[in-house]
Amino acid sequence: MPTTIRSFTAPASDGRGLAFDGRTLWSGDNGTELLYQIDPETGTVIRSFATPGTSPRGLAFDGRTLWTGDVITDRLYQIDPKTGAVIRSFAAPVGAPIGLTFDGRYLWHCDSATARVYQVDPETGAVIRSFAAPRTSPRAIAWSESGIWITDDAAGGLDKVDPVTGTRIIETVFGVGSLAGLAWDGKGLWISSHASDLIYQLSV
Repeated sequence: MPTTIRSFTAPASDGRGLAFDGRTLWSGDNGTELLYQIDPETGTVIRSFATPGTSPRGLAFDGRTLWTGDVITDRLYQIDPKTGAVIRSFAAPVGAPIGLTFDGRYLWHCDSATARVYQVDPETGAVIRSFAAPRTSPRAIAWSESGIWITDDAAGGLDKVDPVTGTRIIETVFGVGSLAGLAWDGKGLWISSHASDLIYQLSV
């Protein structure tokens, strides 16, 4: 079961996405409509810039660029992390792009309207395949070498699933609600909650 190592205050009070770029964390916030680069050791904001849309959801780093979704435009955006400029965008698989992660080749996106997880080609936006999320209200998603982690808003769930079959590998509950940001740093998870306005480092 994941255990909390430490936590720090989020940059703003409505965090809706989290990503790790190999050195720093990135957090998207729905209230301020900004993306924040954060020092994971101190929680200090390094810099910030505006999100492409007005209602950001989900955040991923592909090794070079950031990706985020927006539930008003129903699009996924590729962003230059140095300038904040939009490189390109395409329509989300369905109408509520909530969570986003990258596996080294493909984007993975969870959708709250359909309660499904979608594997997406980042070059074309085409859906490769999809499967049902482990619970009914998926919110954040993170790729790890041993499986995909997914939070659930209604149940406060934190589950790991097999990316091939969608079968749940680990079923657990985090003790805080509104888990809208999730990232894997190669060793453990980072999770954010806009109920507590905190970002947590977890061992798994």
